[in-house]
Amino acid sequence: MEYLWVGLGGFCGANLRYALARWIAARADTAFPLATFAINLTGSFAIGVVLTLLSERFVADPAWRLLLVVGFLGGYTTFSSYTFEGLALLQAGNWPTALGYMVASNVLGVGAVYAGMIAARALGR
Repeated sequence: MEYLWVGLGGFCGANLRYALARWIAARADTAFPLATFAINLTGSFAIGVVLTLLSERFVADPAWRLLLVVGFLGGYTTFSSYTFEGLALLQAGNWPTALGYMVASNVLGVGAVYAGMIAARALGR
């Protein structure tokens, strides 16, 4: 049953991301990746709201976390998980780990995308 909740949420989140990205791209005339930027920020805001409500305000069935956080927001953007985890480390006073995680995620993430591009381009030769 857990996979069903994650899958259902992921299906909805991924489709919302796709629809919203198309909607923004059709209206924004810019080289800046505004759609991805907006999705990452709204996903980060949403995970803050949802996880705070589920863990501090309501006694909720664990299925809600699977549906909304792991599934929906995971399908919508994994950036929300990254930002929540980074903030949780900061709030726990674990500044070195938090900063290392955030810097490494960004720098190595960009490097990994570049390495993947080089690898994919090498396959076509």
